[in-house]
Amino acid sequence: MSESKSAKLSRLVDELCEAARRVGIEVRRERILREVGYRARGGACRFRERRLIILDREIGLEEQAQLLAQALRGTDLEALYLSPAARRLIEPAAETS
Repeated sequence: MSESKSAKLSRLVDELCEAARRVGIEVRRERILREVGYRARGGACRFRERRLIILDREIGLEEQAQLLAQALRGTDLEALYLSPAARRLIEPAAETS
């Protein structure tokens, strides 16, 4: 029996959170307040000397995975084992001319 898409996404999000933690980035899931015309999803930031990735806990798993991957781009992850799916998400596709 194949694994559901939701379970795969959940596992991918957990893997990306763990990768962030292992390179010294804290991942926090927060309820981000919204105002009319403003939709925050989260992302990477610095608070004093701490590197953070803040995720709106109310967004879907696919969007969480995308935000985590975007925040991890440019970070040295070579020493970490990441699944092929996680690597594909983090590494931007090679541009073709």
